[in-house]
Amino acid sequence: MKTDPKTDPLLDPEFLGSLRRDMVRFADLQLRNKAQAEDAVQEALTAAFQGREKFASKASLRTWVLAILKNKIVDTLRQRGRDDVMVDAENDSDLNAYFDDREHWAEDTRPSSWATPDQSMENKRFWEVFETCLYRLPEASARIFTMREVMGFDTDEICQTLGITNSNCWVQLHRARLALRACLGVNWFGEAA
Repeated sequence: MKTDPKTDPLLDPEFLGSLRRDMVRFADLQLRNKAQAEDAVQEALTAAFQGREKFASKASLRTWVLAILKNKIVDTLRQRGRDDVMVDAENDSDLNAYFDDREHWAEDTRPSSWATPDQSMENKRFWEVFETCLYRLPEASARIFTMREVMGFDTDEICQTLGITNSNCWVQLHRARLALRACLGVNWFGEAA
């Protein structure tokens, strides 16, 4: 394959710089280890460069390279094993106060209405605040939340990858969502803490 920067975006320094910056940010968020994040990004970029003839243009080049990175991250997570992802699902009295007996929001803990959520979602600043809130989560909760909500893994895949139980996964997701809601409420939507 010809290696012409005009026809191969992987050789375009501007495209590659932007792509690499996003990849490092994503990998660091998932792995919470700069060295492992850099390694995963480097391996993903090397695999993309070596296999670029296989790129079928069914998705954007950026999406294709990020999919390779996701696989590298999963490999790294599998190598780590269970690392502190177990929680005591029986001791959730702090979470039970938020919900009624039908597991709906209790009247006094129901989230307030947020003005124009569509505009907020598109706002770059929102995503910066969201990322900051995600970094504040405990490592295991952030990893599981991102695997589920960003990478699109189903619960069984998460459990198998991390070696945790189904109920433990759901508890971690629940805690992550509550913590993100609280953090965004204070830092983005201006709710009282």
